[in-house]
Amino acid sequence: MLNSSLIPTFAAMQKRPMPAELKKGGVILIDKPYKWTSFDAVNLMKITLRAKIGHCGTLDPLATGLLICCTGDMTKQISQYQQLPKEYTGIFHLGAITATYDLESEPSDFKSTEGISEEHINNAVHQLTGDIMQVPPIHSAIKKDGKRSYDLARAGKEVVLDARPVIISEFEILSIHLPEVAFRVVCSTGTYIRSLANDFGSLLGCGAYLQQLRRTKIGNFNVNEALTPQQWKDIWKPPLHTNI
Repeated sequence: MLNSSLIPTFAAMQKRPMPAELKKGGVILIDKPYKWTSFDAVNLMKITLRAKIGHCGTLDPLATGLLICCTGDMTKQISQYQQLPKEYTGIFHLGAITATYDLESEPSDFKSTEGISEEHINNAVHQLTGDIMQVPPIHSAIKKDGKRSYDLARAGKEVVLDARPVIISEFEILSIHLPEVAFRVVCSTGTYIRSLANDFGSLLGCGAYLQQLRRTKIGNFNVNEALTPQQWKDIWKPPLHTNI
């Protein structure tokens, strides 16, 4: 279990840790921008701080939101932070599928969403809530026979991944404007929201892919307390002012 004394309070985060203390060990909350990889965000922090740093769980490039980074001695706690539950908001797009289960690949197999009712959607939500078995996307970093699944998939090789147990503790529909369905999910580590989108569409019989995703919480950490990598850089290296 993560030692609660290691988790900064909101008040502490408001002080915005500076490079000197972060080199010894600290936690940085990043709001990852759209189309940035998690490596992009961490690398900018590493170059700016010139400190040992690692992240506590990646986000896909098309996702935005909360990325926790640990520096210095706090990198020893990364595995514990990774086990915290996560909250996401986003949009499922019904009526088509993609190979990657999101917009990294082109939609295909278009189907009508006519006849899809709120009751159908709520039934699908019910079936995908709780302890479920989930098959990860083949376009993921999971290793198969010693190689990354996405490398095998990109090479045109057949990839079959085993279903894994995950926990969807909360699954809420925020709005329905077909073909778009906005949602909020709280889930265990290891859950793929892209797979959730694909399974959601399969249950409805029309297909679906993940159109938009934002990670809003990790444990008690909230993206509202985070800054973008550029905002952190501006705090740590403010522009020089010239006296006139």
